[in-house]
Amino acid sequence: MASSDVNVRICEQEILKYDLEIKALIQDITECTGPQGKLTEINADVKKSFHNLRLRIQDLEQTAMEQDKESDKQALIRQVEGHRKQMLSNQTAWRKANLASKLSIDKMEKQALLNGADCAVRERKMTKEGLSQTNSDITENLMSISRMMAQQVQQSEESITSLATSSRTIQETNEEFKTMTGTIQLGRKLITKYNRRELTDKLLIFLALALFLATVLYILKKRLFPFL
Repeated sequence: MASSDVNVRICEQEILKYDLEIKALIQDITECTGPQGKLTEINADVKKSFHNLRLRIQDLEQTAMEQDKESDKQALIRQVEGHRKQMLSNQTAWRKANLASKLSIDKMEKQALLNGADCAVRERKMTKEGLSQTNSDITENLMSISRMMAQQVQQSEESITSLATSSRTIQETNEEFKTMTGTIQLGRKLITKYNRRELTDKLLIFLALALFLATVLYILKKRLFPFL
C-alpha cells in the first residue's frame, strides 16, 4: 500500500509538471511572431510534453486498477478522468493558439513582401542626382575610413616605439638589480667573515685572560702559601 501511495504521488507530480510545461508552451505559441521555423520548434516541444503527460496518466490509471479497496480505486479513476479532461482542454487551446499564430505570421510575411515591393519601387524612382549624392557619400566615407586607418597605423607605430623603450628600461633595471644582488652577496660574505673574526678574537682574549688569572693565582699561592 505504501508503495502504491508513492507511485500515485510521483504520477501526480509529473502530471502537474507536464501540464504546466504545456500551458507555458501554448503561451509561447500565442506570442510567437515568426519565423515559421520557430513555431515548428515550439510545436515539437508541445507534442513531446503531451506524449509524456499521456504516459503518466496511463500509469496513474494502471495504479488505480491495482488498488485493493474499491473506494481508493474509484478515487484514482476520478483523478484520471480529471487529468484527461484537462489534457483535452490544453489540446483545444493548443490548436487555437496555433491558428492565431499562423494567421499572424502570414499577415506579417505579406506585409513584409508589400514593404519590400514599395522599397523596390522607390529605389527605381531614384534620380541621377540621388545616385550622384550616394556616390559622393560613399567616396567621403571611404576617405574617412582611410584617414582613420592612417591614424591607427600611426598610433600602432607609437605604441611599438613605446614598447621598445619600455623593454630597454626593463632590461636596464634588470641589469641594475643583478649588480645590486652581487653587491649585497659580497657584503653578506664580508659581514660573515668579520663576524667569524670577531668571535675568534673574543675567544683568544678569553684564553689570554684565563691564562693571566691562572698565573696570578699561581704566584699568590707560592707567596702566601709556600708550604702547600
